[in-house]
Amino acid sequence: MEIWPGAPYPLGASYDGGGTNFAIFSEAAQRVELCLFDDEGNETRLDLPEREALVWHGYVPRIVPGQRYGFRVHGPYDPARGHRCNPAKLLLDPYAKAIDGRIDWNEALYSYRFSDHNAFNDDDSAPYAQRSVVINPFFDWANDRPLRIPYHETVIYEAHVRAMTMRHPGIPADIRGTYMGLVHPVMIDHFKNLGVTAVELMPVHQFAHDHVLADRGLRNYWGYNTIGFFAPHNDYASFGTQGQQVQEFKSMVKQFHRAGIEVILDVVYNHTAEGNHQGPTLSFRGIDNAGYYRLVPHDPYFYYDTTGTGNSFNVRQHESLRLIMDSLRYWVLEMHVDGFRFDLAAALAREFHSVDRLAAFFDLVNQDPVVSQVKLIAEPWDVGEGGYQVGGFPALWTEWNGKYRDTVRDFWRGEPAGLGEFASRFTGSSDLYEKDNRRPIASINFVTAHDGFTLHDLVSYNDKHNHANGEDNRDGESHNRSWNHGVEGPSEDGDVHALRERQKRNFIATLLLSQGVPMLSHGDELSRTQNGNNNVYCQDNETSWIDWKAAREYSVLTEFTGEVAKLRARHPVFRRRRFFQGRPIQGSNIDDIVWLRPDGEPMTGHDWNSGYARTLAVFLNGEGIPERDPLGARVVDDSFLLLFNAHHQSVTFTLPGEAYGRMWQVVVDTADPLLARAARKEREAKPGGRLRILSRSLLVMQRRY
Repeated sequence: MEIWPGAPYPLGASYDGGGTNFAIFSEAAQRVELCLFDDEGNETRLDLPEREALVWHGYVPRIVPGQRYGFRVHGPYDPARGHRCNPAKLLLDPYAKAIDGRIDWNEALYSYRFSDHNAFNDDDSAPYAQRSVVINPFFDWANDRPLRIPYHETVIYEAHVRAMTMRHPGIPADIRGTYMGLVHPVMIDHFKNLGVTAVELMPVHQFAHDHVLADRGLRNYWGYNTIGFFAPHNDYASFGTQGQQVQEFKSMVKQFHRAGIEVILDVVYNHTAEGNHQGPTLSFRGIDNAGYYRLVPHDPYFYYDTTGTGNSFNVRQHESLRLIMDSLRYWVLEMHVDGFRFDLAAALAREFHSVDRLAAFFDLVNQDPVVSQVKLIAEPWDVGEGGYQVGGFPALWTEWNGKYRDTVRDFWRGEPAGLGEFASRFTGSSDLYEKDNRRPIASINFVTAHDGFTLHDLVSYNDKHNHANGEDNRDGESHNRSWNHGVEGPSEDGDVHALRERQKRNFIATLLLSQGVPMLSHGDELSRTQNGNNNVYCQDNETSWIDWKAAREYSVLTEFTGEVAKLRARHPVFRRRRFFQGRPIQGSNIDDIVWLRPDGEPMTGHDWNSGYARTLAVFLNGEGIPERDPLGARVVDDSFLLLFNAHHQSVTFTLPGEAYGRMWQVVVDTADPLLARAARKEREAKPGGRLRILSRSLLVMQRRY
C-alpha cells in the first residue's frame, strides 16, 4: 500500500472521493505510523512521510469511508519530564469523526506495569483499543437551517439519550436508548406538549467507561469522560458501525429542527478520559502529553487538575485551543447543532492559576464568526481554588445559575432567609448580570439537573442514598437543600403525598415564570425517581432511566408543566428581555414591578430583611415592558399578580387597590393543578378582596381589566 505526502490541513482523516488524507499534530513525535485495520483486525502500518508546522501527514489512495485506523507515535518516554510517547500503544485520532468498538480494559492499555509503576510496558494495546473511522461527510440536510430561537423565548430540557427512551413502551425496542429513539413521534409530541424549544443533550461526544467502574460492573452513564471531541458516541447509534453513528446523529438533529426544537450539546473540553499519571494511554497522552495536558510546573510527572478527574486540558497551548475551536465549529457547521453547554467552564478560563474572564479561550470564541453566533452556556465553576464564578463570564455567555437553584430550594422548604435574595433570583438575578450589561437571559434558571436529586427525590429525601455506586455513600453532594416532608423515601401517607406533589408544582411554576431562561431536567415532569441516589453517574440501568409506565401516576404534574409553559409562552411579561427598573415607563402610571406584603401594601425595608418571612406577592406590569416588536410597536401584555406562600400555614392575602387592576382571575393554583377554565371564572376577585392561600402554594392571577 502506497502513501503520498498529503497535506497538513485539515487535521484528522479527510476523504476526497479518491483516497484519504491523514494529519496529526505532535511536537513530541520523532516518527508517526498510520495503522490501518481490515475487517479481521489485521494491521497495516505506514509511516506518515511529511512533517510541517508540527503536523505529520500523508495521503493514502483508495482509502474509503468505513476504514478503521489509528496512530503509533515514536518519541521520548520520560514521565518525569512530561513525555509519555509509547509506540506500543495504538492511539485514537484526536480529530476522529467516528470511533468504532469499545475499550477492553487490559494492562496493555497502560504504559507502565501494574506491579511496578516505574517499569515500561511495551505490550501492544491494539487488541484492546478502539479504532478511529474514516467517514463519508455527505448528508442530505434538505435545506435544514439554524432555528435561531431567541433566548427569551427558549425553554431548555436537559436530556440523556438513553434515559429518555430505554423504558418507553411506545418506542420500538431496536431504537430505544438511541439518537433515533429520541426523535420518535411520541417523544417529539412529549417535548412539544411541554413547550420545550431546545433539548440539551448530556455528553454525546465519544466517551470511555472508566476502568475502575468496569471492574465494579458499572459504566460511565453520564458520559463526562470524553475521548473523542468530534465523534458522536457510538453506543447511542441504533444501526451499524463504521461511522454510521454520524449519519444517525445528523438525522436526529434534522428531525428536531423540523419540529422547531434546537439541539444543544453538553460538552466536556476541560479534561479527557485518560485520567491522571496512572491512567491509560488512549490518545492525547501518547501523542503529545505536555502539549495537550496541564502538568505540574515543578514536577511534570503529575497533572495539574482543577476538574476532579485527574487531568485538565491545556488551554494555554495553541494546538489544544485549536482543537477545541475546530471541534465547536465542526458540530455547528457539519452537525448543525444550535449551541453548547460547557462542563466545568471555569477550567477553560484558567490561563495560569486563577480564573480569568479575559482568557484566550474567551477571546477566540468572541471573535469566531461561527461559534460566537450560537447559544453558549457555561457551567460557571470547577473544583479548583476560586472556581465558583457564577456571574463572572463575559458578555456572549449565559450561565447555569447555581444561586437560583439554591435560593428557590430554600424558599420553598421554608428556610429562614432574606426575601430579597428570592426576589432577585425570580426577576433574573440583576445583581449578578446587570453590572456587565448582560440581560435576564444570562441566567439559565434550574431547580434540578442531572447532578443531584431529581425533583421527585428533592421532596422525598433528606439524605442521599448512593450505596449502589460502590463508594460507601461518600460520593455525591451531602447538602442538597432537600426536604422529605416527614418521611424518608416512599410514603403511603396521603397528606405527605399531597404536600410533596404541591411542592413539585411550586418548583415548576416558579421556574417557568421566573425571568431568565428555564431549564427542566429530564423526567421531572414525570416524577422520575432515582430512589434517593443523587449521583447516578455510573448507573446505566433502571435506577436512572425514566419509567414511563410508572409516570402515568403523575400525569397531573405533566399536564400542569405544559400548561404553565404555555402561559409563559403567551405572555412576554414572564420573559422580558430587560431587567425590571422598579419605576413607571411611558404608557403606565404604576411601576413595572411592585412587591407586596400579604396585606396588599408595598414591601418595606423591614419586610425585606425579616429572616423569617415566607410570604409575599409580586405585581408584574404588562404595560411596563420597555421593548418593541420587530415592527417597532411597543410590547404590551396583560398584568399578573403572583402570591407566594412558603409558610407552613395558610395565609390570607389582600389584593391591592384599583391602581393595579379592577378585576383579577386565578389562572394557576399549585394547590389546584387541574384548574379548569370554567372554574377560573368562579375564582375572580376585586381590589381589596381577600384570598386564603393554602400553605406552601403559589397562586397566579391575571388582570382582566
